Amino acid sequence: MRLRGAAVLIAALAALGAVNASGADAIREFLDRHWRRPLAPQGPPPARFSPLEASLQPEACGTCHPVQLADWKSSLHAASTAPGVAGQLVEMLESDPPSALSCFTCHAPLAEQAPRVDDGGRARTNPAYDATLGARGLVCAGCHVRAHQRFGPPRRDGSLTPTAPSETLPHNGVTRTPAFLRSEFCQSCHQFTPEGFALNGKLLENTYNEWKASRFAREGVQCQDCHMPDRRHLWRGIHDPEMVRSGVTIDASAGASRYRPGEIVSVTLTLENTRIGHAFPTYVTPRVVLSVELVDQAGQVAVGSREEKVIAREVTLDLEREVSDTRLMPGAKAVLHYRRRVERAGLRARLRVVVYPDEFYTRFFESLLTQGAGRGEAQIREALAATRRSPFTVFVREIPLT
Repeated sequence: MRLRGAAVLIAALAALGAVNASGADAIREFLDRHWRRPLAPQGPPPARFSPLEASLQPEACGTCHPVQLADWKSSLHAASTAPGVAGQLVEMLESDPPSALSCFTCHAPLAEQAPRVDDGGRARTNPAYDATLGARGLVCAGCHVRAHQRFGPPRRDGSLTPTAPSETLPHNGVTRTPAFLRSEFCQSCHQFTPEGFALNGKLLENTYNEWKASRFAREGVQCQDCHMPDRRHLWRGIHDPEMVRSGVTIDASAGASRYRPGEIVSVTLTLENTRIGHAFPTYVTPRVVLSVELVDQAGQVAVGSREEKVIAREVTLDLEREVSDTRLMPGAKAVLHYRRRVERAGLRARLRVVVYPDEFYTRFFESLLTQGAGRGEAQIREALAATRRSPFTVFVREIPLT
C-alpha cells in the first residue's frame, strides 16, 4: 500500500576538536566499512567465546555495561521496531518485500534481525535470522559489533591501545576509534544520500547536512555532545521536554503593563532555535504550536480569541507533496504577534508552546486504520494510542492585561 510505504519511509530515518586530514580520512574509511549495507551476518563466534561473549542480546552487553543497558532501554533506539513500525511491516513483508527490508537498514540493522533477505527483488528466508533479536530495535551490537569483534570510542583520556593482549580480555577486547565521537557516525541513518527521497527539492532526512551547515559544526560540537552527554546512551530528542527546553529560548511580553477595555492589546511570543545544531524540528513528523488566547478570571477562553503559529515541515500523508516548511534553522526564530481588542476587564493573555512529537504519525495511523491495517491492526492501534499520549507543553505563561 502506498500510504503504508510512505510512513515506513518516514520512520526510516564535540568530544573531539578539529581532526587533521589524515585522521578524517581514517575515520571516513572506518565508517564506510562499518556501515556498509546490508550488514554482513556475524558468522560463527571465536571458539574460545563463552555463550555470553557470543551473544548479540543487549542484556549480554549489560552484564558488564549496566548503565549503558539501562539508558538504551529508555531510549527510542530500543523502540525503533515498536508497534508503529512492526505493525506496518506485517503486511509489507508480503506485499512489498524490498521496501519492507529497507526499513531494517536503520530500524534493526543487524543481519540477524531481518526475517527475510532481498534476493534480486524477491524475499527469501534469512538463514541468520534470530527471532529473539528481531524485535529489539537498534541494539548495542548494531553499532558496536562486526563479525563478533567489538568496536567503541577512545577511553576518556583519549587513548586507543589495548591494556592487555586481546586473547586475555573479554570478547577479545575492543577496537577503539574516534569515529564513535563524530557526527559522521550518526550520518548513515540520519541523512539521506543526495539521490535520496526529496520533496520540494529538499531531502526528507537531512539532519547531518543541517548540522554541517551550522555554527555547531564549525565550533566542533558533535551530535554526541548533545544527544549522548557524558557518553550516556540516551539519545534524547523531540520527545523529551527537557531536551527541547534546553535547545530553545522562549520569550513572552506585552506591549503595555495594562490596557483599558476597548483598547488593542499587543502581545508577542517568540521561540528561537538557540542551542539545537539542526532544524527545529529536523524531521517531518513533529509539529510545534505557539498560541495566544484570552482567558477570563474563571479560566474560560474568550471565544474566537485564539491565534497560532506552527513550526513544522508539513507533508501529505502519501509523501507526494510538501505543504509548508516553517522549521527553524539554528539561530532562527518564530514570532507570534498577537493584536486584539479587549472588550471587558479581567482578561489575561495565555501564551503557550506545545510540542506534538508524533503529529504526522497520529494522522497517518488514523488514516491507515480507516483504510484497513490488515494483520498489523492491533499494533497500529497501540501505536496510535502512544502518539496521542506524546504531546507536551514546554512553555505556558499568563499575562494580566486589564
